[in-house]
Amino acid sequence: MFMTTLTFTIVLFIGSILAGLLGSLTGLGGGVIIVPLLTYLGVDFHYAIGTALVAVIATSSGSAAAYVKEGVTNLRMGMFLEIATTIGAVFGALLVASRLIPTAVVAILFGIILILSAVNSWRKKAPIEEHVCSKMGKKFKLTGTYPASDGTHIKYGVKNVIGGFFMMMLAGVISGLLGIGAGAMKVIAMDNIMRVPFKVSTTTSNFMIGVTATAGAFIYLQNGYIHPALCMPVMIGVLLGAIAGSKILLQSNTAKLRFGFSIFILLVALDMIYKGWTGQI
Repeated sequence: MFMTTLTFTIVLFIGSILAGLLGSLTGLGGGVIIVPLLTYLGVDFHYAIGTALVAVIATSSGSAAAYVKEGVTNLRMGMFLEIATTIGAVFGALLVASRLIPTAVVAILFGIILILSAVNSWRKKAPIEEHVCSKMGKKFKLTGTYPASDGTHIKYGVKNVIGGFFMMMLAGVISGLLGIGAGAMKVIAMDNIMRVPFKVSTTTSNFMIGVTATAGAFIYLQNGYIHPALCMPVMIGVLLGAIAGSKILLQSNTAKLRFGFSIFILLVALDMIYKGWTGQI
């Protein structure tokens, strides 16, 4: 079906609002919807990834500032781990932007990562009660505190820094390859490997996502895969959706929203894998 430029922009803008809204409500990010949306609208997969990275930068920058102000984000740990994610993002972006990896392979990988992200969103987060810090965690001064609901501050330690660092590098590669924040993998690295409290890992991950996406977006920009006509409605739409989502979140049933969105993501993932496998992308 033929679509005029105006109609295309309106559809993309509305879809981006929905992406930002759902991403904010569930914590999976808007990039997981932006890439499939653009692909379904007939946009080349490489342009879809570049546009999604720009959207991730916009949404992360806004929400990260609030978390930093609240004192939950571990800035020192985030900046340390950003070294790994940036290296990985540049490497991943170079693989795709230079077309060293076939588009069909990237589409299948995108679907697999979406499935993993959806499954991770269902996982119950067990509270971390240990406060022991590894030698490397102490050496790099990665320990910290975060405010509790009663006004006190809870101390926490950091373990297995090397394992977390390499997991972050893999998260960066995935971000550059697929145009997503790879927040689920970052949270897994800090939550499961480094044993950082979930509240700290999620906020620190949000802080890091923008920097990771910027590194990948720069490569796509150099290769001409970031187009203003695509990025502008997506950035504005995702940002508006994220703002609305943050307000709705306080009055909604997060568990039901996360479950419903995860089912939707699974369907999108299976469709992306099918199209990549059959060469339709």
